Amino acid sequence: MKKLILGLLVSVSLFGSDFDDAYSAYEKGDYKKAVKLFKKACDGGYAGGCYNLGFMYNDGLGVKQDYFKAVELYKKACDGGDASGCSNLGVMYKYGLGVKQNNFKALELSGKACDMKFELGCKNYASLKKELGQ
Repeated sequence: MKKLILGLLVSVSLFGSDFDDAYSAYEKGDYKKAVKLFKKACDGGYAGGCYNLGFMYNDGLGVKQDYFKAVELYKKACDGGDASGCSNLGVMYKYGLGVKQNNFKALELSGKACDMKFELGCKNYASLKKELGQ
């Protein structure tokens, strides 16, 4: 059991380092490096890495803009417990970017982000709820 916990701590530490390096590269405008490191963190199961990689695909930073890939990555982030991923995925459904437009799915995802105490998710949820007359 101790080995498992130590292994998990080491892997989180490594992915955290990749994430920190990726964010630093992003801040410096080195988008290619940021994409590479966010991908490594995402592939390692770090939901924040998936969210940020999705953002890079959504905006075409360091990669060709690809809404379908952004949706895939936001979903992976959301499924991994990242509230920003859920919120952004909801926006993609709201506007039909990379997915078929679906306000009810957008409401569900915004609600999930709000349940995770993500303020923007709560705002989107309230707005969609009003728009849908609920």
